[in-house]
Amino acid sequence: MRVVHGAAATLTCAGLAWTLWAGLEQPGYALAFGALIVVGELARWGAGPGEREPAPIGAAGALAYALLGECAGRDTSHGVLQVVAVVVAAALVGAVLHVARGRGPALDHVARRVLTVGFAAVCFQPLYNSGELERRLGQGPYYALFLLVLLLLTALCDAVLAAAMLRARTGFPYGPLLRDELRAILGIGSAVCATGAVMALAVAVAGLWALPVFCVPLLLTQLSFRRYAAVRTTYRQTIASLARATEIAGYTRPGHARRVASLSTAVGRELGLTGGDLTVLEYAALMHDIGQFSLVDPVPDGATTLLPVPEQRRIALLGGAVVRQTGVPSAVAVAVVVERQADPYREQPLPARIVRAVNAYDDLTGGSGRSAGGALGALERLRLGTGQDYQPEVVESLARVLARGGLAPAPPG
Repeated sequence: MRVVHGAAATLTCAGLAWTLWAGLEQPGYALAFGALIVVGELARWGAGPGEREPAPIGAAGALAYALLGECAGRDTSHGVLQVVAVVVAAALVGAVLHVARGRGPALDHVARRVLTVGFAAVCFQPLYNSGELERRLGQGPYYALFLLVLLLLTALCDAVLAAAMLRARTGFPYGPLLRDELRAILGIGSAVCATGAVMALAVAVAGLWALPVFCVPLLLTQLSFRRYAAVRTTYRQTIASLARATEIAGYTRPGHARRVASLSTAVGRELGLTGGDLTVLEYAALMHDIGQFSLVDPVPDGATTLLPVPEQRRIALLGGAVVRQTGVPSAVAVAVVVERQADPYREQPLPARIVRAVNAYDDLTGGSGRSAGGALGALERLRLGTGQDYQPEVVESLARVLARGGLAPAPPG
């Protein structure tokens, strides 16, 4: 991660220093695209689960400036370093209000923006300014295709950087993280790339007036994504509130469902789960104890792992019936029902195996694995049960997650 941040900082310093020393080429164009990026940054929204690009208009404007070769038929003369300088300066201006409110952009996001825009500019500006691009492709459909291919490569570069930075921060396997990032390109990422290419082509013909016109579709897309994210956030909060009902009623320890969900998500990532599979796992972990409402007398500390097998099965079946009424995917109810039963783990879906092992760990440690003896003792008991109750790979993944400090960020998508 330090390498990525260092590269972004070096490129930023070089761009700002060169622009201050050599002056701003075609300041009108730079001001127009800078203003667009500022507006995009001002309209940014908080990055939550699945929200890979919080400022799509700013990102599209930055890419369009990196790929700008003409404006209303007149050749541009700005280079790579000026592109970086304008993008960084505009992003900083647009972030002032958010920083004042304590919601400034994440350093990782800023570094990715600088490097991906720099990559696009390096691949385009020297070729265009030297005339090589026009000699080989002209201004027809091949030129537009070149821009689209370049944007695709830029998106892939951004995905590789994002996965690498998340890998350095969390320690999760790189492959599943990269798959998550590549999947995200099909969402708001594709809209950003398409809008960046269209704006660059439109400005080349119609001039700067094309900028506000072609921002409208992306603005509508951003609003749609924001509403979708709000619905998903509300849905997740509802599930979490329902899961906490067992804690409020005194059936389970405070924070039990949240701890099991966080550790289960981390173990799922360790085992290569991504996207919707992680969502199913999180919901199943949150709601795995909902069947305890059927008990007349609560289990001490909610530790159902120590109950007789028939009682575990009865609680699981009742919990599954409740979960099915909430409208969550049927796979969540299956995981909730199965994870409590005495069936061999080989007959259970992977989310059920993960929740079963993590729930047992939390029960055995009393909700706190702070003491080495408690955590190690609980893991040893889980390892002794790998013949039938717990999948060995799940237990070892749990051990690796705990060795790194434990909890995972919310899953994307």
